[in-house]
Amino acid sequence: MPNYCPILATLGYVMSADKTKVLLMHRNKRPDDIHFGKFNGLGGKLDKNEDIISGMKREIQEEAGIEALDLKLRGTINWPGFGKDGEDWFGFVFRIDSWTGSIHSGNHEGVLQWVPLASFPEVNFWESDRHWLDMIFDDSDVMFHGIAPFHDGVMISWNCSRV
Repeated sequence: MPNYCPILATLGYVMSADKTKVLLMHRNKRPDDIHFGKFNGLGGKLDKNEDIISGMKREIQEEAGIEALDLKLRGTINWPGFGKDGEDWFGFVFRIDSWTGSIHSGNHEGVLQWVPLASFPEVNFWESDRHWLDMIFDDSDVMFHGIAPFHDGVMISWNCSRV
């Protein structure tokens, strides 16, 4: 059996000051993007020589132009087969409760938008995200650790532990 070597990544959800809205990326600029048309948090691949906090802060700075101050690791997700060519991904999922700076309007991947938490049921997320999004924003100190295997762009199962 080959070694499992997923792409390591961060995914962060920046909260508004009143905690009612979340800064999301509407991935609408590159039609070849597997996320095209979907909304997602901010983040990306970890660099070789950085820890998950440094990587998350760097991605927030690059994608939104702000400095993340209060980061809460809410959980992890293992996405075997998720990538464009079936690559495996493993993500560290954060909620960013405070930040400083001026937010960009977007970047080469899409437009940044403040989206009310109350409207999440109508937002075009990956269908798989609906299994774990609520756990990012709940008041629990318990983290989640999920696995969502994909095949041909579709999640085939979901399993989650909370500790």
